[in-house]
Amino acid sequence: MAPIHSKRLRLSWSLLFITFREGDILDESSLRLIYVLTDLVAPLAVGYLLKERHLVSEKKINLLIKVNVRLIYTALSFLSFWVLPLSWDLALIPIYGLFFVLFPGALGMALARRFKNLLVRGAYIASAMLANIGTLGGVCAFILYNEQGFAYAQLVGTCQNTLLALLVFPMAQYFYLKQHRLPLRQGSRLRSFARMFFSWNQIPLLGMACGLLLHSFGYERPPQLAPFFQSLVHIGAWTAMLPVGFLMDFGRARHYLKYIMDLCALRFLVVPVFIYFSSRLVFSDPVLLNTFLILSTTPTAINAVLASKLYQLRTDLAVSSFILTTVLYLTIVFPLLFFLLK
Repeated sequence: MAPIHSKRLRLSWSLLFITFREGDILDESSLRLIYVLTDLVAPLAVGYLLKERHLVSEKKINLLIKVNVRLIYTALSFLSFWVLPLSWDLALIPIYGLFFVLFPGALGMALARRFKNLLVRGAYIASAMLANIGTLGGVCAFILYNEQGFAYAQLVGTCQNTLLALLVFPMAQYFYLKQHRLPLRQGSRLRSFARMFFSWNQIPLLGMACGLLLHSFGYERPPQLAPFFQSLVHIGAWTAMLPVGFLMDFGRARHYLKYIMDLCALRFLVVPVFIYFSSRLVFSDPVLLNTFLILSTTPTAINAVLASKLYQLRTDLAVSSFILTTVLYLTIVFPLLFFLLK
């Protein structure tokens, strides 16, 4: 009897140990949701307070944006793509990623016809087309799927950056010129494209390419770089979201809230449904499919505000869309996705 009792005792301890370890895993997974507060909400709030109290100049904020894009996100792209599994799905992502912009853009054009003012119409379409995929989507994908999810988000974000230069900027310029009845500027389109796309701001593409090359040639990333990557994600989130908080202007954006409620339905319902069903016809990797779902629900990007400001469209509408959709995403949409997908 003693041996049997001893075996039962050992079995009980083993089950208790397994349960404890599973609890740890669940706790660790749930704790990642805190990143929404520490890496997304907190830097937004700090950036807004810095502007309201005039503690930081706009020049320093612009410098922080450059550091984020050219240095931090280049390093993150390099490290994440170094361990990204190579597959046919990976080759198809740049093609499929175009739908993240073209599909909401087409719906946005149809909905924007009700605006007679072309400056308002252009800002509305830009807000519909551009989502916060690279920054906000990248952090949220990392929370659920670590480096693999982050790398997928950067790849889809690169597709959006391409269309930003090829489609959104020319569209914004067109609406500005038509509203003011100015002649369409001819000039060198090749030179204009080169200035907008081939710049230092596109250097993360080089990081992606270098990471993929090292992985394809069989060079494994040193395991010591994994903690460094995770720390860099948090730094990248702060350097990206703090300037966004600095640019928020609730007073000027309040007037356009009633005009952008349908953009919320577009971003959080129509586009996710389209991406959910269409992506499953092409891809099979569950991590990639769930990452697509996360990215399809991301709010209006700050690039929509940038495009509106560059071409003197109705910037307040883009700011209003950015603020409302970002607040809804951080407080409702992503926490819901987190518990559904984890």
